[in-house]
Amino acid sequence: MAPQSAVSVRNVSKKYNDVEALRDLSLEFPRGQLTSLLGPSGCGKTTLLKIIAGLIPANSGEVEVNGIRVEGPGPDRAFVFQDFALLPWANVMRNVGFGLELRGIAKSEREAIAEKYISNVGLAGFERSFPHELSGGMRQRVGLARALAVDAQVLLLDEPFSAVDEQNRRKFQEDMLTLVQEERKTFIFVTHSIEEAVYVSDQIAVLLPRPSRVSEVIRPTSFRNKDAANIRRDPEYLDIVDRIWASLRNYVE
Repeated sequence: MAPQSAVSVRNVSKKYNDVEALRDLSLEFPRGQLTSLLGPSGCGKTTLLKIIAGLIPANSGEVEVNGIRVEGPGPDRAFVFQDFALLPWANVMRNVGFGLELRGIAKSEREAIAEKYISNVGLAGFERSFPHELSGGMRQRVGLARALAVDAQVLLLDEPFSAVDEQNRRKFQEDMLTLVQEERKTFIFVTHSIEEAVYVSDQIAVLLPRPSRVSEVIRPTSFRNKDAANIRRDPEYLDIVDRIWASLRNYVE
């Protein structure tokens, strides 16, 4: 039995002036799982993410979150930006609790919630630090903690690990597997890395070059419940990486 969808994208098209980014794209995002959007540079991955977030409108088609049509941003979705988008004048505690502050949550309550997610992303002890005092990887963790703190049911992540080194990136990937299991939220994750997509995903949507459509949807099975350290050794993992590379290599410039 297929899992229930938290997000449904139906026949979505988007043009920027004369550039057709998406054409009649349809895709279902299973509730409580992580779906990666993977494809060549410029294929519309971030455009699709922003349409789901309600940050930009589609020219045609529709997006539903929990059965409700998306007409703009909403508290049911949280966006983790590639460039962190932190408040430079606010410390980690206030950055993580900022969405709760905008909702009028009392300071003591929002700081308790923020403290929990600061700890969950491995930043305990840095609550009073400011963004300029943190590494790029730490700033990205603040952005993730802020998205988790508002308790949105859908988290939209635009290449969240692209600005960190390989060692931190691998640690973040392991942490992401844990967060998906513990939070039971729906994650939609944009990446250019085939290995990363296969490693972290319950579902991988491979997109064609613009005007983007879904080429195929892959759902890894045999290694999903394995220890994180052993996933990259699994034959299915290796086979899927090779299969996706074979389908995308002709589109690499």
